[in-house]
Amino acid sequence: MLLLTPLLVSCRKATQTVQPPATAGGDLRPYSGALETDDGQWVRATKDYANTRYSTLTQINTENVANLKVAWTFDTGVARGQEAAPIVANNTMYVVAPWPNTLYALDLTKPGAPIKWKFEPNPSPAAKGEACCDWVNRGAVFDNGKVIYNTLDGYTVAIDANVGKLLWRTHLADISKGETITMAPTVVHNKVFVGDSGGEFGVRGWLTALDTNSGKILWQAYNTGPDKDVLIGDKFKPFYDSDKGVDLGVKTWPPDAWRVGGGTVWGFVAYDPGTNLIFYGTANPGPWNADARPGDNKWTGGMWARDADSGQAVWFYQMSPHDLFDWDGINEDILLDLPWHGVTRKVLVRPDRNGYMYVMDRLTGEVLSATSYVYSTTTKGVDLKTGALIHVEEKKPEVGKETINICPMAPGSKDWQPSSFSPRTGLLYVPHENMCMDEQYNDANYIAGTPYIGATVRYYAGPGGNMGEIMAWDPIAGKKVWTIPDKYPTWSGTVVTAGDLVFFGTLAGWFKAADARTGKILWQFKTGSGIIGQPVTYRGSDGKQYIAILSGVGGWPGSIVSANLDTRDDSAANGWGSALRDLKKDTTAGGTLYVFALP
Repeated sequence: MLLLTPLLVSCRKATQTVQPPATAGGDLRPYSGALETDDGQWVRATKDYANTRYSTLTQINTENVANLKVAWTFDTGVARGQEAAPIVANNTMYVVAPWPNTLYALDLTKPGAPIKWKFEPNPSPAAKGEACCDWVNRGAVFDNGKVIYNTLDGYTVAIDANVGKLLWRTHLADISKGETITMAPTVVHNKVFVGDSGGEFGVRGWLTALDTNSGKILWQAYNTGPDKDVLIGDKFKPFYDSDKGVDLGVKTWPPDAWRVGGGTVWGFVAYDPGTNLIFYGTANPGPWNADARPGDNKWTGGMWARDADSGQAVWFYQMSPHDLFDWDGINEDILLDLPWHGVTRKVLVRPDRNGYMYVMDRLTGEVLSATSYVYSTTTKGVDLKTGALIHVEEKKPEVGKETINICPMAPGSKDWQPSSFSPRTGLLYVPHENMCMDEQYNDANYIAGTPYIGATVRYYAGPGGNMGEIMAWDPIAGKKVWTIPDKYPTWSGTVVTAGDLVFFGTLAGWFKAADARTGKILWQFKTGSGIIGQPVTYRGSDGKQYIAILSGVGGWPGSIVSANLDTRDDSAANGWGSALRDLKKDTTAGGTLYVFALP
């Protein structure tokens, strides 16, 4: 196997030729755009800068996946929510565990992949009490001989990938204010991008760029406040009038409310080498009680395009102005070049929490289409002329009144769990929820480091009774191609391969492979705990293809099990109690890495 030095850190637009399937079947259309070169490794959580999570490996395919067996396992030592994507570089796998965020380096050249070294950052125990949704971590990034990742108590660390030595450590988030860090960082050029979590604690959201060699802060862009803090200047050209104006990050809030307004950044960052732009989403405004913050609440519940070098804003689009339902805008953006009305457009595709699949011009921020992909009682569509989300007025929650049958619920039609895209089928593989809620607004009082929510919610299954679903979506036609329902919300990410397989997990602990064209389940394996992680695939030193997934129930819904909450309380885990009363019967807490291969 040819190894690049440094590994996949160049931002040159390397390409590969996509070979269409022998029989695409139905309306499937192979992708005609270019992709990054795939050398069989997995150096960042999203696989590539376009966030496709697509692997060109074909050794495991639809004909032989039924023979897949466990090759080896590894115990992370923490029975909490395992959301990280394992990282593979230079025949070493790097695994980040939930708090206390130990980083393990596993030797893939030896049987059973023994530990080469481990790094223990010793984060503050106080961070556990400031984490809204379990002690999770979404993974690391490999860059030029370094493994860079974040700790729950607000630090970014860089570790020598060969020996496990700390190279630098930068303090970014303040846990005394409720700030934590859970996201997987992304590296572009010599910059690593990191954002904060804690929107339910009245923190102020930001994205920060650090120098990969020193850890020095190069720029920081806030998501509330005056333009100078938000890095809005002459480059800023939003497409819609609603995003134009001076200091909207102040004027669209009550006085000083922007200082505790949320808008955190804990999802995934995409990068377009052709334009040198990064794309990422911003989370919910605080508090959940929208009556406490009249206005559009810029720049929360939306997405940025920024210059990767300077951080200067290029455009912004707000999917959910004055967010009524906690519809964070942190979901992944998948960068594609698609034929659109006879012309190839540089787009990004986003399955948003508000229930709409957005196809947007990534150069300008124009919404080309916004198609509903779930049952909704709360909105009527998106006005493409203005970009506005059209609400159903009677579903607006109020203080002292319970509003019922709000669909989608607060975690949205889809939360952070990442989709994947196959150029062989032209389809997006989207893990998401099918759920509704009842909600009542309450008074919200800000006290630093304590929950700042102002709402009581209760979740339950949507139409059909299944709470989760894997969906194959045609982004050009704007329609579902097939679906796989599940009893519980589908909180695992997906990965798709050139072997025409989609891998994903369930909250009950099943790890499954489906035919990417038809959705037929071809293989499944019961792991020791529920799966909320990100599956990856890689080529080992022996030339074999492997599939890896962390099994460990937790996160927002799975904390019912990992934190052993009382499900007789409907509000357990902030609304999950009644919905997941059976989950403790179907799985147990855990923290195990499973790696699979053909015999």
